[in-house]
Amino acid sequence: MNTSLLYQAFRRILLSLLLMLAASVLIFAGTQLLPGDVAQSILGQGATPAALANLRTELGLNEPAVARYFHWLTGMLHGDLGHALTNGQDIADALGHRLKNTLFLAGTAAIIAVPLALFLGLLSVLYVGRWPDKLISGLTLATISVPEFLLGYIAMFLLAVRFQLFPSVSTVYDSMSLIDKLHTIALPVLVMVLVVLGHMMRMTRAAILNVLQSAYIETAELKGLRHFTIIARHALPNAIAPIANVVMLNLAYLVVGVVVVEVVFVYPGLGQYLVDHVSKRDVPVVQACGLIFAAVYIGLNMVTDVIALFANPRLRHPK
Repeated sequence: MNTSLLYQAFRRILLSLLLMLAASVLIFAGTQLLPGDVAQSILGQGATPAALANLRTELGLNEPAVARYFHWLTGMLHGDLGHALTNGQDIADALGHRLKNTLFLAGTAAIIAVPLALFLGLLSVLYVGRWPDKLISGLTLATISVPEFLLGYIAMFLLAVRFQLFPSVSTVYDSMSLIDKLHTIALPVLVMVLVVLGHMMRMTRAAILNVLQSAYIETAELKGLRHFTIIARHALPNAIAPIANVVMLNLAYLVVGVVVVEVVFVYPGLGQYLVDHVSKRDVPVVQACGLIFAAVYIGLNMVTDVIALFANPRLRHPK
């Protein structure tokens, strides 16, 4: 394998690790700038000054911010996420269950959205400039323009309240069968698919249309090949790199941007867990959730860069 290629891949991985370190600094600093007193929020307004001072000492709030950051980062690197301030529960155990639910929701949406986006993109290119292309482009543009929470409430009103096809509250349990879980999460999955479908479809369409302007495509047309054959055999394989980029970015969004959807449908995932503890000012939980979201987003972006590096030779020699 080319040494230059390995160097470029290693460089991207190293930059992602540095970006992750910078994200951890921002997350820690952001939680420290939250208004209010952590000890006061835990003990309540009736707490005595002595009790507040003891709790601050117990939580390490009297230590310098730099020392607290490195203590927190060291614990994170060793897998110790700490304990929730509100109930004393081990954060790692709670996050494991919640993260599994979030990945299940995002994974189900991705299984539907990715093939559907590729199909609609190919269909749009096949009928470019005609009514199927205009219809697909118009509908996907409309779904992109509507916020997730509004799509959620519209879907809830139509499919849960008016026609009663799916439950409005998407609460899942471990004891439920796979079919029951899929029926329960139908509405949040629908909303997430509509949110990311337009981005992937439009990028697929744009990438294939860009490739169709190449000289070798004109040669294939002169040979008398059918338009569908040219798209499927010649244009699509050469458009994989930009399509893979936008697919990975939207997969990252499905995991990180799921917070609003989980809150709307009361889904027991990582986003709902984060929002619940933000309102309680449970700083260790907020920090752990923020770091996990950052790691998922940065990690998938790193994978995207490496895939693009291997798929597109021009990126190996940017000069």
